[in-house]
Amino acid sequence: MNIKEDLAGYLFMAPVILILGTFVLLPIGYAIFLSWQKVQLLGGIEYEFVGFRNFVRLVADDRLWIALKNTAEYVAIVVPAQTILALVLAVTLNSGIKGKNWWRIIYFLPTVTSSAVLTLIFMWIYKTDGLLNHFLAFLQLPTYNWLGDPAVALKGIMLMNIWSTTPFYMVIYLAALQDIPKSVYEAATLDGANWWQQFIHITVPLLKPVTFFVVTMGVIGTFQLFDQSYIFSGGSGGPNNATLTVVLLIYQYVFRDLQMGYAAAIAFMLAALIISVTLIQRRWLGGEKL
Repeated sequence: MNIKEDLAGYLFMAPVILILGTFVLLPIGYAIFLSWQKVQLLGGIEYEFVGFRNFVRLVADDRLWIALKNTAEYVAIVVPAQTILALVLAVTLNSGIKGKNWWRIIYFLPTVTSSAVLTLIFMWIYKTDGLLNHFLAFLQLPTYNWLGDPAVALKGIMLMNIWSTTPFYMVIYLAALQDIPKSVYEAATLDGANWWQQFIHITVPLLKPVTFFVVTMGVIGTFQLFDQSYIFSGGSGGPNNATLTVVLLIYQYVFRDLQMGYAAAIAFMLAALIISVTLIQRRWLGGEKL
């Protein structure tokens, strides 16, 4: 009887195991294999075992360090900005403002729009004669060549992503805020706490596990920035490598330079970096309470 029950259980799990094995475990295993190889793609696939050579090469790759710098700058600015803005919007919508349902719909629209479409729209806005420069000129502020100036190109992508990703995290915060008992705030009010003291000493601490989730998802997503950078630069990472990210560099090494082994080594370096940052913020934000 137990054997039949176990067999039935494995049969029910078989589709999930098959899908995970085919699309998750097998690619990871193949990537591990590739990271130790020099792969010849032209004239038939050939593998040459090179040991740690691909990983040693990482240290001397100047373009990799540029991509890491750009990606780190992007993560350091976008993740805090979208987290803080999402929390502020959620608190505002949870306070009972008029037309809050309509505001929720308006705020959430960027999230349901295709990333590629948003990027094309912002490229039109960022053109030298585009909407943003016209607005800055109207305010008598300096205008920029957002797409061609290395000093501001990455900032343009940051602005777009903060605007488009914040609503998703706002909804998560909003759901968490509605789970906080009102009696906690009522007791604080009776004790003489104002709205700011309630926010700092009640709302923020109680949302700490949610903040850990939001920051973790934000870090993972920003470290994997690819499509916006690719569309903005036409796949080059320009101008002057200003929008070159680690994932875009992996793409270039695979599809332009045909160096699959070295690209796999970069991918594992990126995975290790993401895991390390996640563990650090888990300790910092107290994610172990989840």
